Parts: sequence; structure tokens; C-alpha cells
Amino acid sequence: MKNNFFIKVKIKIGKYLARTFPSNRVRCFGLRMCGFNIGKNVYIGPNLRVASLISIRGCKLKIEDRVAIGPNVTLVLSSDANKSKLMENISPVIGEIILEKDAWIGACVVILPNVVIGEGAIVGASSMVNKSVPSKKIYAGNPAKFIKDIIPN
Repeated sequence: MKNNFFIKVKIKIGKYLARTFPSNRVRCFGLRMCGFNIGKNVYIGPNLRVASLISIRGCKLKIEDRVAIGPNVTLVLSSDANKSKLMENISPVIGEIILEKDAWIGACVVILPNVVIGEGAIVGASSMVNKSVPSKKIYAGNPAKFIKDIIPN
């Protein structure tokens, strides 16, 4: 029981560091403290929110190399109705988010559970992503929709 308490505290501290610390290196370290898989040369903008149920292990976050995440982004790994009576009939939503290499997530984006942002894809600012984004595509809007292909130089 004590071990579970310390794991929860470690995750809360990690999320706090990822959200508030001025140094990008420490923000990445905070996510690693939570047990998330964070690649090399990742940039995490200030005020990143990772919504996950601390007591459930099914929540996974993988951020591959060279991903850029703008400020005020929310990654929803799980969601539930909390203390509402809805919990009697509706199970929590639990999932994973994968941000593949060289993806760019704009400011104020919300990404819902069980979404993959493909390699080299871009998600425009203030978008809400509820479905996976293919590689080398630009998506934006609420919900995010295909805008155009990324044409290499």
C-alpha cells in the first residue's frame, strides 16, 4: 500500500514538472518520472497537461524523437465521470497516445485517447484530435480534419 502511495506521488510530481518547470529538459524528465516513453530532442512547451487516472496502469504515452509540442497542450490518456452516478453505467475511457518522430503539435491542441500522430505530421493550433493523423499530413480544426499534404523540399 505504501509503495502505491509513493508511485502516485512520483507521478503527480512528474506531471507538475512537465507542466510548470521553465526548462524543457526538466519538463521531459517530469514525463519520464511518470513512466512515459520520451525520445531524444523532444520539445515540450509550457503548461502541458497530461490527463490520466493515476491509479490505472493502462494509460500510455509515447513521444518519439524530435517531436515539438506547443504551449497549453492537453493529452487525454484517460477520462471518467469521477464521483458522478454515471460511473455506475459508464466505464472510464483509458488509452494511449503516440506522437511519432518529427511530429509538430501546435499550441492549445487537445489529443484524446487512442490516437497516433504520424511521423512528420502537423496538428494546427487549437485543434481537437479524436482520430489518428497519418504521417506527413496537416490536420486542424475541431474535430481535426485533413488540410493538406506536407510536400518535402
